[in-house]
Amino acid sequence: MSAIHAAPAPAMNWSAIDADPRFQRLHSRKTRFLMGLMIFSVAYYFLLPIGAAYFPELFKVKLWGPINVGLVFALSEFVVAWGIAFHYSRRANREFDAMARELVADAEQISKRGSKA
Repeated sequence: MSAIHAAPAPAMNWSAIDADPRFQRLHSRKTRFLMGLMIFSVAYYFLLPIGAAYFPELFKVKLWGPINVGLVFALSEFVVAWGIAFHYSRRANREFDAMARELVADAEQISKRGSKA
């Protein structure tokens, strides 16, 4: 049985890649976007217990038979979670992945430039 040996991957200078302005821009944009999504999702999540505690009469309003505002709001959290996931995946595919592909394509050159400095 013959073993196939791949050429070893070149050693990367991760500090140089981290210092690259394109990586910094990618990291900054992605962090801002994710923080915004996180703040929105946490706020929406906590509206349910806050609403149930401070506005119980609103949450008891019947909409269709036994279905009330509280139940509809609780179920809407699933819709919001899927919406957030969809929004993130579209943005990541359109913007973040393209930026990351560019960095990956140039990673060896970035690493070599950082090693010389």
